[in-house]
Amino acid sequence: MTPATLLAAGLAAEKKSAEVTDWAARAGWLVGLALFVALVYWLMREGWKWRGTLQGDIPELPARPSASTTLDGGGDPPQSGMPDEAGEVRLTMSGRYHGSTTAGQWLDRIVAHGLGTRSRAELTLTDAGLDVVRPGATDFFVPLAALREARLDKGIAGKVLTEGGLLVVTWTHGDRLIDSGFRSDRAAEHTEWVDTINSMINKTETEGAR
Repeated sequence: MTPATLLAAGLAAEKKSAEVTDWAARAGWLVGLALFVALVYWLMREGWKWRGTLQGDIPELPARPSASTTLDGGGDPPQSGMPDEAGEVRLTMSGRYHGSTTAGQWLDRIVAHGLGTRSRAELTLTDAGLDVVRPGATDFFVPLAALREARLDKGIAGKVLTEGGLLVVTWTHGDRLIDSGFRSDRAAEHTEWVDTINSMINKTETEGAR
């Protein structure tokens, strides 16, 4: 075998060895990355469970007003999606629920009773309060007497949007004051929701002071 042939064979062997080494390094790196992602996910899950345990004092969410099977005098059940006891439907909204936090603390997420789960949401505001229907997640209802304020904001529960991109509703539950964030599919609706909710709150407070 000539020197040139030996040199070529040696270079080929080195190249093959380098390729094997590269693949081994890549495989090790991918395994390490997968383990790191799994660890982060596990820590997040445990943190979520721990937060839920700390919030064990939060009572069950109020039930929406019970529906009647028929209208007074007979006829078909109401078709609005809300029971007739809820009174007049003021506003409806389709959009997303972005989470709830302790009022004024946009990173102190509340996870008890499914309030920590982001989801699609259908909102209905009536004389009885705010009904939040969430496909695939827990629905909840905020009685009118529990509503405290509505405002425009840009962030809640770690979610940041454009200025005024969120409708934030403040309400009381148990001994907690809670902020819940929503974003309509038509963000221009937010201002009307803020004005209407605050008007209903002010009217209730005025009537209660008499």
